[in-house]
Amino acid sequence: MSTTAEIAPRGLSRRRMRVDGWRWAGRIFLVFMLLYTAVPMIWMLITSIKSGFAAMQFPPQWWPDEPTLASYEKLLDPQNSVGQDFLRFFWNSLFVSTVTTILSVIVAVPAAYAFSRFSFPGRNFLFFAVLLRNMFPAVIFLVPLFILMRLLGLMNTHGSLILTYLTFGLPLAIWLLKGFYDNIPVQLEQAARIDGATRFQAFILIVMPLSTPGIIATAIYSFIGAWNEYIYAYTFLTKNDQLTLPVGIQRFFSENTTDFPGLMAASFMMSVPVVVLFLVLQRYFVRALTEGAVKH
Repeated sequence: MSTTAEIAPRGLSRRRMRVDGWRWAGRIFLVFMLLYTAVPMIWMLITSIKSGFAAMQFPPQWWPDEPTLASYEKLLDPQNSVGQDFLRFFWNSLFVSTVTTILSVIVAVPAAYAFSRFSFPGRNFLFFAVLLRNMFPAVIFLVPLFILMRLLGLMNTHGSLILTYLTFGLPLAIWLLKGFYDNIPVQLEQAARIDGATRFQAFILIVMPLSTPGIIATAIYSFIGAWNEYIYAYTFLTKNDQLTLPVGIQRFFSENTTDFPGLMAASFMMSVPVVVLFLVLQRYFVRALTEGAVKH
């Protein structure tokens, strides 16, 4: 007969096998997701260094016999029309995304702090009403916003995009920051008030430094959303000198042919700022999401 001492190790061994099985399944899933996201980027980079003929070969040529940086040189050369347009589109996207990010942070920080610290009539209703907009796809608001921007005289201006991106980016930005402020002990502000600081001084000197990861996460989210947006930029802008990159790269498509190496080079360069921004600040982004999700 098996003793209790013999049965216990067997049960423990079975539990370890189940845990190891789930652990390996998780690792396999992560590897699959990594390949799913990395392979298109790698293929885009490889295509960008091919010649036009090599990019059209079938079956596809996985690595070009004669790699070339001609597409990148053309995009970064302000002496030719393609380079001039690309650099202008790049600057337009950078300007719109940066201004949207700055305004999102300026508006979201006090709004989220108010939702977190103050009680006022309709507080919960207003907070969830702000989040309600995210339940609807962006295309639903396209026609009303087009009419509104035309009435305001903002068509073919970057102001139309900044105002739209700010409106659609603020709900999640406020939600992220509110969850972060909820985890900052109120006692820290109360101690500062006892030492003679005003509420505003306590907010600036105590809360703001502690909420830096949340603010950075909000900035990252706002920047990426504005940088990649296509529908509203395509609708509100028609002048060539006002276009942003997601709309501007359509120039590589023509009626008879498509410059696939140039298109892939432009797409890769469009991805670089977002990837670099996220890699540099990812620890703040992850920290903000985890700390804002759990209330201590």
